[in-house]
Order: sequence, then C-alpha cells, then structure tokens
Amino acid sequence: MPLADLDLPGDPIDHRVVVAMSGGVDSSVTAALLVQAGFDVVGITLQLYDHGAATGKKGACCAGQDVRDAARVAERLGIPHYVLDYEARFRAAVIEDFADSYGRGETPIPCIRCNERIKFRDLLTTAKDLGADALATGHYARRVPGINGPEMHRARDLDRDQSYFLYRTTGDELAFLRFPLGDLTKDTTRELARELDLPVAEKPDSQDICFVPQGSYAELVTRLRPEAGEPGDIVDSSGRVLGRHEGIAYFTIGQRKGLGIAAPEPLYVLRIDAAARRVVVGPKNALDETRVPLAELNWLGPRLAAGEGMPVMAKLRSAQPPVPATLYAAGENGEAELVLDVPAGAVAPGQAAVLYNGERLLGGGWICQRHSAAA
Repeated sequence: MPLADLDLPGDPIDHRVVVAMSGGVDSSVTAALLVQAGFDVVGITLQLYDHGAATGKKGACCAGQDVRDAARVAERLGIPHYVLDYEARFRAAVIEDFADSYGRGETPIPCIRCNERIKFRDLLTTAKDLGADALATGHYARRVPGINGPEMHRARDLDRDQSYFLYRTTGDELAFLRFPLGDLTKDTTRELARELDLPVAEKPDSQDICFVPQGSYAELVTRLRPEAGEPGDIVDSSGRVLGRHEGIAYFTIGQRKGLGIAAPEPLYVLRIDAAARRVVVGPKNALDETRVPLAELNWLGPRLAAGEGMPVMAKLRSAQPPVPATLYAAGENGEAELVLDVPAGAVAPGQAAVLYNGERLLGGGWICQRHSAAA
C-alpha cells in the first residue's frame, strides 16, 4: 500500500530509515511497511526503565516483553535490530522530572517529555550516527509539506491523533522525522499487522504510563519525593481549614473524589500549594479560567510578534477538544499567555496547552501556576 510522508527522492533502497520499535503493533507495522516499500530499514528499541527500580519492588524489567516482541518482529522482517540502554537517561529526563512536577503540585505528562528528550533528541541523533536519512515512528500524526518546510498536522483519524504529545518537536527534528501511519485508522493498522503475519498483531495497546504499569502514580512519587507524601491541610479559598490530607501527590486540579471532607455542596481541587502542603478546594465554578500562563513555548507556526495576539484553537488536555483562544507571546524566554474565548475548568499546571490552526499544529507550552493571594 502507498505510504504517507515518505518524501525521500530516488530509489527507496538508497535510503536508510531507522524505525523506533517499541514492540507494539503500530511501530511494528511501520517497520513492515517500510521494508515492503523497499527501504533499508534498521530497527531500534530503547530499554528505558527497570520495573524493580521504578516501583521499588523486585522484578524483571517490565519492558522486557516489549524488547523481545520488537526483536521477534525484526527477525520476521529480516532487518537489523538494536536494543539501546537508555535507562539512566530516561530516569533523569523523564521519571525524575515527573516526580519533581508532582512535588510542585502539578499534573505532568511524561509521554511528552519522553518524546522531547529521549525519542526525538537522543534517538534521532543515534539514527543520524547510523547514516539514516529519516527516523520513522508509529505515531498517529502527519508531516505535511509547507511553504517554509514540513508542518505537523493532526492524524486523519482524529480519535487516534497523537500530535498533542508531539508538540515539542522542533522544526529541525520534524525535517528528519516520518510518520507513515498518519493517514491510517487503528483498525487498518491492526488488519495490516494480521496480513503481514506479524507476531504482535493481536497485542493489546498499552493504557498506562510505561514506568507506572499499575497506575499508582502517588506511590512512585512519594517514594522518589517523600515530601509530596507529607500530610497537610485542605482549605477553602479563604484559608479556612476543612480537613487534612495525606500528601499533595494524591491530588490534581479539578479532582472531586477522594477529598475526605463533608460539605453541603460538591467541592473540587482548585489549587495545590506545594510549599505549604495545602490543597485548596471550592465550588466547580471557581475552576473557570480565561487567562492561562504558558512557559517554554515551542513554536512551529508563522512568526509571532511580541505583544500581538494570534487566534488559535487550544487543547488544554489530551482528551479534550480544542477551544478558541488568542495567544500572546510575552518574551524571548518562551513565556506566553493564552486568553480563552470561553472560560474553561480544571486548567492544571503541568499539563500542556497545544495550539492548532485547523489541522496544523502550531506549537504549545506548559501550563504554569498562576500566583494568587487567595488562600
């Protein structure tokens, strides 16, 4: 079948393409389609973490099965396959950052940091060292030619679109990356895996953060950052104490369940004051925000003039639809402010605001804490 996003001139056999092989269906089909198209394909799997080290329990590397699955697929395809030990890099750049973010009272997204700091930086460099002309991944996103170079667009199948998690990709990285599955649906990808007789064709998709396989974020965070598990007060916006909590690691903005306090109306987490170990709660309408400060803005769109507003569509959470807003770039340090057309609730520091113009990804930034005198 014709592949999307393989704009490499000449004969495919003259082009080496490194494929990031996670051991899952998507990256396996990516590798298989590239082999079928005639490219010189090399598979690389990153061993990123050890289950015992990540959870504090004895056990084998929980990435072990994924590594073996990737090796089986590579053997089936007849391509070279290398396993690189990136465990130390992953721990420093992703796991420690994840724990630090929770310790600041934020709600982090480690998959974005992994793409930014490991897959699209370290692995991309390795691919170039191997003489590759491109690095291909199994992400559902599209790389589309533009007037000023390649642009990143949302996947054809918006239900599978992963561009939100790729927003920190730079222009130089995008020039080297390829996303062959960008025009496919997940069902089509899995059917291709069966047709190609790949040993992972029926492997289920992973649902958890890879280094927290049972979803117990707080357990990991409090082990790495014990202060995030220290008790403190639950207060209202005026500072009145309503109850006690067992650690800020157990809370996120917008949370309603698990507060452990009685009140005449439903209460939601409004803010987390990490320094004072306080969780501030209030009614749902107190969550509404229209002005969202951003840090580390990564921009792939047209030039931004300081102080001028640019209309955008903003995704404030990966599973939420984009909402209309205006972006104001504030300075050279990657600071910006997003002004929403309509108030949005549960805007959580540590999450990403990812910005679009139609299907095109323009960039985005990390949502920051807004300092408030209240509580």
